Amino acid sequence: MRLIDEEYTRPPFFGARRLSEWLGRQDAPAGRERVGRLMGLLGLEAIYPKKRLSLENKEHPKYPYLLRGLCIDRSDQVWCSDITYIRLRGGFVYLTAIMDWYSRCVLSWELSNTMDTEFCVSTLDRALERSRPEIFNTDQGSQYTSSVFTDRLSQSGIRISMDGRGRCFDNIMIERLWRSVKYEEVYLKDYSSVHECRESLRAYFTFYNQERRHQSLDRRTPHEVYRSVA
Repeated sequence: MRLIDEEYTRPPFFGARRLSEWLGRQDAPAGRERVGRLMGLLGLEAIYPKKRLSLENKEHPKYPYLLRGLCIDRSDQVWCSDITYIRLRGGFVYLTAIMDWYSRCVLSWELSNTMDTEFCVSTLDRALERSRPEIFNTDQGSQYTSSVFTDRLSQSGIRISMDGRGRCFDNIMIERLWRSVKYEEVYLKDYSSVHECRESLRAYFTFYNQERRHQSLDRRTPHEVYRSVA
């Protein structure tokens, strides 16, 4: 699972067949069916390169994607959120984060042993204590389409936007965040417990927001950009 997660994050268009071939070259042979099963456990979907950790509930209402052609030019105009897998020495946990699209500032985050709705809602509540966006964008996962989550947004006067199915770049900013988190933090560590993971991620997100400068932000930090125009 560790090898699959690392290799998938590098070329996310690899499916079970290619990952099985790659594992064989790493002296960790695994058949295509086993790799497919483990990808399902990790919430990884071949290709496109959308990670489907938050799986769809067909009974929940869906909302249209509102960002197509939209000029995002200020903080708190659009927030986005997603869920990703974080490995531990003896297992794994799930990480969710809420990020301001324009500044890339991580506004809140949380870990959970399960992909329940509550840890996404509590993360949203903490972010809303800080400010509120005009639009909130997510995928169509059941955590985000649940009434408890969408009601929080609607009651706060926030417009709801959801990625189109199979459209890998609709939530591209949070996907870029996951890549940074994995390569700059997770893959360099060997967390022995959830507590150790949480404290290490806390330090990383402080660094990411307040010290990590982005070329796309004119070499400013996300916190500087968010604070300057929020």
